[in-house]
Amino acid sequence: MEKRIKLNQRNRLVILLAAVLMISLVSGNYVLAAAPLIMEDHFQIKEVERLKIRAEAGEKILLPEKLEVEFESGIKAEFPVEWKQNDKRSYQQGDYQIEGELVIRDYPNPLIEQRADPQIYKAQDGYYYFIASYPKYDRIIMRRAETISALKEAEEKVIWWKHQDKEMSQHIWAPELHFIDNKWYIYFAASRTDAIWAIRQYVLENDAANPMEGQWTEKGKIEMNFEEFTLDATTFSHQDQNYLVWAQKKYGDSNLYIAKLKTPWEIEGKQQLIAEPVYSWERKGFNVNEGPAVIKKGDKIFITYSASATDSNYAVGLLTANQSDDLLDPESWSKYGASIFKSSELTEEYGPGHNSFTVDENGNNILVYHARPYKEITGDPLYDPNRHTRVQRIFWDQNDNPVFGIPGYKIKRDRSISAEIKVE
Repeated sequence: MEKRIKLNQRNRLVILLAAVLMISLVSGNYVLAAAPLIMEDHFQIKEVERLKIRAEAGEKILLPEKLEVEFESGIKAEFPVEWKQNDKRSYQQGDYQIEGELVIRDYPNPLIEQRADPQIYKAQDGYYYFIASYPKYDRIIMRRAETISALKEAEEKVIWWKHQDKEMSQHIWAPELHFIDNKWYIYFAASRTDAIWAIRQYVLENDAANPMEGQWTEKGKIEMNFEEFTLDATTFSHQDQNYLVWAQKKYGDSNLYIAKLKTPWEIEGKQQLIAEPVYSWERKGFNVNEGPAVIKKGDKIFITYSASATDSNYAVGLLTANQSDDLLDPESWSKYGASIFKSSELTEEYGPGHNSFTVDENGNNILVYHARPYKEITGDPLYDPNRHTRVQRIFWDQNDNPVFGIPGYKIKRDRSISAEIKVE
């Protein structure tokens, strides 16, 4: 059983934290929970739900649209099925076998090249909207399509350009699209020509039905409780309250904070520290927790985040709280001690991270992330353009923990199935 540690804001030193952790193993002061499954290989199908149907002669039979699959790892999930015959036909006495095939969606990989920090938002109009960092960091782009796969070839439109100087004129990073109170909002980070590393966060607003149309209005900078390098804001709603989660530096480390939203561009009250880079895997190259993304399952709410430098060390971690908890209380959040999604030599995807979540056409949770196709980088990784957008389905274990698999995983096994029908 792995350890998950509830953060204490006073424990800022890694050595001190490690010492407290050792004590906690004896005293029981920290939460121990079932560890999420971390994959090191592709998914292997162990067993498909056996379908045996008994019917009376003349009775019309409709085969199920989905079947349950169990992987070698013990994870179970449903997949659509295409039957060669599934038309409510009736049968006479005898034994029949109907052939079919599991429908396992294989997305283009990469989905979109040279688009980092990706987000795919499924809107109420049924369309998927794609937004991400552009390699020159000088604009905000968007795509729209009826399916996730169709985003690959969808027209890309520039919906906002950086300023020529002063605020919002440098490092246009990590835009995110959200629909709040019947308006569209984009959260993004930017700096200024006279201080290119003075990264701050800004908000755009659009009241058009289609966010690729209409006018984007600058609502200005988000004022945090203190002035420091900050980026990667995301927002979510929980129990009729909107929250903002973001990364911000303090004492040189990039930490995660949460606050209530008064308006989509204003936080309310005190921002609370919920995650710091305390583990060695979070402190490679830089001490970083950034790129938060929120997903809910069962009675849990999860925040994934990315850690370390943006090279092959970049990896994804996991925070967990109960949905009934006070999300502004740092003690509500527990951090899993290892990365749950990291570089894979097997698939040659390196530095996966800055993920977001969407759902596919069947309602399954989809992980959206970027990764490079090579490990070695010349120069500053920040300016290497080949962080490509990729997507893959998420699975869930019996404890409602997310199972990402390795980046670029395949589902292996013959997809052929059959149904046995006995008509009496």
